[in-house]
Amino acid sequence: MDTQSYKTVSLNAATVKKEWVVIDATDLALGRLAARVALVLRGKNKPGFTPHVDCGDNVIVVNAEKVALKGKKMTDRVYVRYTGYPGGQRFTTPAEILRHRPTELVRRAVKGMLPKTRLGDKILGNLHIYAGPEHPHQAQNPKTIKLNEI
Repeated sequence: MDTQSYKTVSLNAATVKKEWVVIDATDLALGRLAARVALVLRGKNKPGFTPHVDCGDNVIVVNAEKVALKGKKMTDRVYVRYTGYPGGQRFTTPAEILRHRPTELVRRAVKGMLPKTRLGDKILGNLHIYAGPEHPHQAQNPKTIKLNEI
């Protein structure tokens, strides 16, 4: 019996093969998009996933301003933040966020699905979001993937 085949392979920063992928967010549900992007960013779609290593791919999300929210979520959902000062509680809706910073809505959703650790912060740096269809990462030869292929 070959005992080598039963050993668990643990990746490290030197052995990880990172790729570039493009996802078009046009008419995709925000939560489903964010969940799949977070999965690819962490590397959970790869057979050699190692939880404590950044082994995920670099993800480019294009057409972020065309992301879909069903029902009244665009106006009724409220994001709350606090400035740190008395009376400094601020409220925004997804419609306001899309109007001012179209990429922020997708970034917030993906960030909420990543680990709240130093590794999670590093992984979020592998996410590149663009409001329109163009992106400046053509030199990396990214491959286009569909949401349900992941």
